[in-house]
Amino acid sequence: MAKKNNANNKIKKGKKKVIFSTFILIVVAIVLCASFKPLLDNLNYGLDLQGGFEVLYKVDSIDGSKMNQSKLTATYKTLSKRIDSLGVSEPEIITEGNNHIRVKLAGVKDADTARKQLSTVATLSFRDTDDNLLMTSDVLVSGGAKVSEDSSGNPAVLLSVKDKDKFYSVTNRVKDYKNNMIVIWLDYDKTNDSYEKEKNKCGTSGSNCLSAATVSQGFASDVIIQGNFTEEEATNLVDLINSGSLPSKLTEISSKTVEASFGGNTLQKTITAGVIGVAIIFLILILVYHFAGFISSVALLLYAILVFAVFWLVGGVLTLPGIAAVILGIGMAVDANVITYSRIKDELYKGRSLKEAFKLGSKESFSSIFDGNATTLLVAIIMFIFGESSVKGFATMQIITIFVTVFVMIFINRNIVKLFANTGYFDDKTNLFINVKKSDIPDVSKNESIKVIPFKNVNFLKHAKLMFTTSIIIILVGVGTYAVRGGFNLGVDFRAGSDIALVTDKKLLKSEVSKDIKSLGLKSSSIVVDGKNTDILVDNVLGANKVKKVKNYFVKKYDAKVDIGVVSNLVKRELIKNAIMSILISFVGIIVYMSIRFKFSFGVSGVIALVHDILIICTVFAISRLEVSSMFIAAILAIIGYSINDTIVLFDRIRENLKNYDKKLDKESLYEITNRSIRETFNRTIWTCVTTIVPVIALTLLGSREIIGFNIAMLVGLISGTYSSIFIATYLYLLIESKNLGKPKKKKKVYKDDVEEKLIKGVNC
Repeated sequence: MAKKNNANNKIKKGKKKVIFSTFILIVVAIVLCASFKPLLDNLNYGLDLQGGFEVLYKVDSIDGSKMNQSKLTATYKTLSKRIDSLGVSEPEIITEGNNHIRVKLAGVKDADTARKQLSTVATLSFRDTDDNLLMTSDVLVSGGAKVSEDSSGNPAVLLSVKDKDKFYSVTNRVKDYKNNMIVIWLDYDKTNDSYEKEKNKCGTSGSNCLSAATVSQGFASDVIIQGNFTEEEATNLVDLINSGSLPSKLTEISSKTVEASFGGNTLQKTITAGVIGVAIIFLILILVYHFAGFISSVALLLYAILVFAVFWLVGGVLTLPGIAAVILGIGMAVDANVITYSRIKDELYKGRSLKEAFKLGSKESFSSIFDGNATTLLVAIIMFIFGESSVKGFATMQIITIFVTVFVMIFINRNIVKLFANTGYFDDKTNLFINVKKSDIPDVSKNESIKVIPFKNVNFLKHAKLMFTTSIIIILVGVGTYAVRGGFNLGVDFRAGSDIALVTDKKLLKSEVSKDIKSLGLKSSSIVVDGKNTDILVDNVLGANKVKKVKNYFVKKYDAKVDIGVVSNLVKRELIKNAIMSILISFVGIIVYMSIRFKFSFGVSGVIALVHDILIICTVFAISRLEVSSMFIAAILAIIGYSINDTIVLFDRIRENLKNYDKKLDKESLYEITNRSIRETFNRTIWTCVTTIVPVIALTLLGSREIIGFNIAMLVGLISGTYSSIFIATYLYLLIESKNLGKPKKKKKVYKDDVEEKLIKGVNC
């Protein structure tokens, strides 16, 4: 009787703990939901979410010398000062490689003014009357220009000399020239500027020739630029020089303008799609895992808040690809819970108590979660290193989501689940806790055998050869379509040219737009009219003036909102090279990692399965003629990370089952172990696929059309990745390992010193 009372008291105490803890969880969930809007309001949004201007510059030295990091950094600082004068609150200035700088100015409404302000670098140079370069602005004190007065009291500009030895050496040499003059130029252009043309205008407004001074002797003092300056002109020149006295010039090689209305609509659509997708994930978790699913839902809210908070703390600028990475990350973060809960259910089906099942399930799931996130992180880092702007944004957010996933889903979520499991209240309520009926748990004290073996009679590998053949046929169809149609429908990123997007209430006809393009002197390669939206791809790389002309034309004629992106051949070549490098290095990295953590046969079969997934995506894009852009590469790399994560979970179970197999391994037993491993992980595979696909479907149906190609690539890749993990990777693994069966294993060489060390008395004998 006393034991019964103690048990009842324990249950009552457990019930009180559960009620109290559940109440706390609900309060936390409400607080987290309420925190979203203030956090989102304080984030910095990129130009694709609020409109603005983006430009990519090639940076060259004006003296023809090789560009180095110090010059690039100096140019970076100059542009920072320039942007300050534009009043942009959160500009992005990114150095790419050794001679490229990308500038993003979100919220800028006047792209023409911004472009002019940025490109007027105010590079000073000292030349002779034959226009030969004598000195660059390196000889001057950085930021040392001041407004001064000439001998007549008129406004002038004083330049402070830093390298007095060089200045003396040059002036001492020039004094002996026939035309012993030093000409000071601002932004000298060798194609248009010459002293012969400008000597009568030198020092006047509108001339790049600022001053021409006769040198009668070598000197090393400061220099005064005299001219017919007004006070305002002298002040502006000082500002220009101080913010841009650099031995470098900028060449615009790509640009993009986004109207504010484009960004606002995009943000609203993406957030709506994200909220709906995440809400469906919460519903699925609760339906499939009951109370444990509710705990995971709250943990996912915390996960989302932390992702955005970390992004805010590091000063990140949120873009459309970044939001896509967050929503995709939520789907993938669920995987950590699904793997753990699947393992806990497996242990319950073996007759373990809830506490034991939680302990063992958490322990056994760790390696799968760790390896899956490690390989995804590896791919994300490669994506960040080699990707361009939008791909880097996606990769940055994905890296953050991976670390937050490990912290929230492995440590916080597990400890909360453990807290509830240890109350004892759910010991007889496993169905309420994790959707395992009490009647399905065998009583080991009565020697009851396992009652529930999911997919017990399903032979997944029976038709693996057929599946493999089907995949090859599908890929061959894609190759044939690619050959017949002359390749993919390449976006402006991969073919160079300009992309013109119009939004207007007026009904446009393709034929009419085609006439407009011809009248503008452009050559169109693609015109798509879809309701209010019209996308025009032209082969011409538009310059700044032409961009302005085209924009004004469509605004005036159709009252359209115009978004223009320009990509040069140089950018195209870099993008293609980096895309190929990213994918190849990802493959090598995955093979190396899996060879170390697993074995070489796992790594090779896993990478071949990834190649299969990429080819399937390419086949869909070849047949559908969807546009292939830089975000397509981001989708490919994201799928590589996801698919290998899926494959690793399966390979981890094969490795575990092989370790527990104590008989001689032959082809039949290897086949059965592999098949059993697929059965044991199938539930997890399906639910992970579903929870990852749901937000992608939401983004595809409800999100912004700007990333429709990315979403469809992700959707196809997720389905293909799940399929290839089950049928392609395992089939290839069996083929490789079957050939290795019976081969003598390499014996580890044992040295005499090692044996003696093992027999040291008092240590291990």
